[in-house]
Amino acid sequence: MKVKKKICSSCGKLTFIWKNQSGERYCKYCWSSQQAKQGTKKPTMPIRAVSSKRKKKDEEYSKLRKRYLEDNHLCKVNVADCTNKATDVHHTYAGSNRDTYYLIQSTWIPVCRNCHNWIHSNPQEARILNYLK
Repeated sequence: MKVKKKICSSCGKLTFIWKNQSGERYCKYCWSSQQAKQGTKKPTMPIRAVSSKRKKKDEEYSKLRKRYLEDNHLCKVNVADCTNKATDVHHTYAGSNRDTYYLIQSTWIPVCRNCHNWIHSNPQEARILNYLK
């Protein structure tokens, strides 16, 4: 079956008809415009920023992190400009391994913000000192 081009009722162009409604013929562009004007186009679902599985894991991490920093309140790294008060949790496993060890506290190090920045800006030295694996 060969489809013939017909005149669109909205734009008047000779084109392939996308939709026939109430005796009116619409090309693809005019039909989508028509739906947008009428507000009949189905609303799209927004994409979640975080999956429900990840959200649950993050909530668990938040509780563990808070308790960990209460128990370990001193910075363990002590490099230049160290404040000695642990405010961050450094994860020794990075990259693809990080998610595997995300909730395992034996892979965490309590650090201050200055030391945490130093670890990430000096990865080779941090690996030698066992702050990164």
